Amino acid sequence: MAVLTALAVIVMTATPSKARPDSFADLAEQISPSVVNITTSTVVAGRTGPQGIVPEGSPFEDFFRNAPGNEGPRRSSALGSGFVISEDGFIVTNNHVIEGADEIQIEFFPGDGQPTELLTATIVGTDPNTDIALLKVEADGPLKFVNFGDSSVARVGDWVMAMGNPLGQGFSVSAGIISARNRALQGTYDDYIQTDAAINRGNSGGPLFNMDGDVIGVNTAILSPNGGSIGIGFAMSSAVVTRVIDQLQEFGETRRGWLGVRIQDIEPDMVEGIEGLESVNGALITDVPDGPAKNAGLLAGDVILSFDGFDVEDTRGLVRRVGNTDVDKTVRVVVLRQGKTETLAVTLGRRETAEATAVPAAATPEEPQELEMLGLSLSELTDDMRSELGIGEGVNGLVVTNIDQSSEAYEKGLRSGDVITEAGQQALSSLSDFDDRVEEAKEAGRTSLLLLIRRDGQPRFVALSIED
Repeated sequence: MAVLTALAVIVMTATPSKARPDSFADLAEQISPSVVNITTSTVVAGRTGPQGIVPEGSPFEDFFRNAPGNEGPRRSSALGSGFVISEDGFIVTNNHVIEGADEIQIEFFPGDGQPTELLTATIVGTDPNTDIALLKVEADGPLKFVNFGDSSVARVGDWVMAMGNPLGQGFSVSAGIISARNRALQGTYDDYIQTDAAINRGNSGGPLFNMDGDVIGVNTAILSPNGGSIGIGFAMSSAVVTRVIDQLQEFGETRRGWLGVRIQDIEPDMVEGIEGLESVNGALITDVPDGPAKNAGLLAGDVILSFDGFDVEDTRGLVRRVGNTDVDKTVRVVVLRQGKTETLAVTLGRRETAEATAVPAAATPEEPQELEMLGLSLSELTDDMRSELGIGEGVNGLVVTNIDQSSEAYEKGLRSGDVITEAGQQALSSLSDFDDRVEEAKEAGRTSLLLLIRRDGQPRFVALSIED
């Protein structure tokens, strides 16, 4: 019995020591030869006169007062980090590290078997959407490299190690844990790992390693009020980076799938106003310009429930799923339309091609008059209104000419000049149409009506209460 108790104690105390390494030295020694410092230089225009405004009494006052003007072009340098992913010299970094650079110099860790001189890199391809760039150097022999790991299995609380060139101090290592996953900052395809490992300026483009020495993220950004690390750093996950790198290696550019719809998340107060919808899951289509979705028969007002066999939770998830799907692939899209589900086959286009092309708006008919309802003063579109409000011929509906500032409509952001193109997921061409949609919703026992609003050409849905 005493033996069993002692064994239990040994097992219980052994688990934490395995989770927390005694030292990161062996791991750092193993992977550091594959991490590089990156120095870029760019020719910038010279000064044409006195520059810089400083407070009176500043120690820099004399410097700016005596600084010569009309200088010629000069070189500006910047520092960053990166890592080698193949023995033949492919290197990953951030796009913002090398963007606009005339020359890119790569410095390797001064270890055995590594070149000590600087090597000049060329740009293979870049992706501003994920802030990833792929470089290439030509070395005399094979380079030591690191592999990508699977960021999707990384867990909050796992140990991680960051390596790079913080503040130009050269090769530096910091360690911490994964603080959060699936963070979004500003980009459409954001999937950041948040970590408290120290990340500073100059770490950009460097790797975030797991304890197996695999790269699970590319250090990209920090949240800081003072420009220094406060323990909130972000690394783009390898799940995103590996797909981008594969395309840059193969094509020199990204090739993302494109569905061709404008969408918005479903708010809780919209659920009751959309027939057959039971939750906020899905992506609500606000517009279908010319493109794959329109060719396949998708309509504004449809709720996308499933894409290529995957359930759609929100717009962010759908955009990423579509972007990660091959161009020209035919996928099944399940939508909720007028209370029933329909499955449509859509052959995806290429997002980059679509973004380079102006997308024309859709078309519909016209009429005039005036109606007050739901706190809104509505008028039918006239040619004078179109020119006054800058509304194109392709947009039809009712114009909000006035709005009660104490109304629910005002609270939800409607303003004079907005155009209501749909009510109850049906197109509006007259004031009587709007009146009919309100009555139909009441007869159906609904307490809210879904409106499709356009402002400055941008569509969005809003649900307004129709209870008396």
